[in-house]
Amino acid sequence: MTVSFSALRFVCLAGVCTLTGCFYPADRGRLLEVRVEKLNDENQRLTAQLKDSQDKLASTLQQVEKALDGLDKASRRSDADIGVQLQKTVEDVAMLRGQVETYQYKVAELETALKQASDTAERKAVEEKGAEAVKAAEAKKKADELKKPDQPKEFLAFADEKAKAGEAGVARTLYAEFLKKWPKDEGAGEAHFRLGETYFNEEKCREALFEYGKVIQDFTKSKAAPSAYLRSSDCFKKLKMQDESRLALEELVKQHPKSDAAKNAKQRLAELDKEKKKAPKK
Repeated sequence: MTVSFSALRFVCLAGVCTLTGCFYPADRGRLLEVRVEKLNDENQRLTAQLKDSQDKLASTLQQVEKALDGLDKASRRSDADIGVQLQKTVEDVAMLRGQVETYQYKVAELETALKQASDTAERKAVEEKGAEAVKAAEAKKKADELKKPDQPKEFLAFADEKAKAGEAGVARTLYAEFLKKWPKDEGAGEAHFRLGETYFNEEKCREALFEYGKVIQDFTKSKAAPSAYLRSSDCFKKLKMQDESRLALEELVKQHPKSDAAKNAKQRLAELDKEKKKAPKK
């Protein structure tokens, strides 16, 4: 089966994202993002407040300059009104200077809060990465102690049992071992897909996408290939990458038109087209 230019573009997209940090190869473990959702929202709120305060500070400074200019002009007026005007200008300057100090203090407070939020996010990312590493090590140890089948078909079925039993970490270790022992076996595509599924079920879409991409790129004729396209679309959608999500569906229909997954993809594309027509024009 030939692979179209769009399919190559789709695969290259996954590859480029892997290199730039969008996706994380499963064999290297999960490289966590320094963004924590709640902290990111807080950062956005603080940043908006900071910008507002900075804008007010800039506006107030302009008023100070205007008041000082008025003070300079007042010094050149006639004796009849210079006293009144001078007093008013001095009061204005004093008030504006007080506002400037208030805004400067608020800006400093917001900058400190932003730094603290960023530091907290980085610390939590490191802690989560450490916890993931510990879990992976425990799963590997448990998998190493198991008595495993010697034949690829039975070995793959054994890994599937662990995945269905909810032992995702152990199943991942077994799938990786399968791929290391039998990288060219007809079940290798299935192993990559099911490895991706263990990540998808935990909503680790970047890791899942790497495995689905391996199926699409290296095991095009595998029974798992159509499902890999479909799951890739799901992952891209979760990552808010709508164009890539649609591209995965389109490629599924082109590359595997007679598959059940392609029927599902056609329905989804039809729904997307309906939504696009209903959407108000900008």
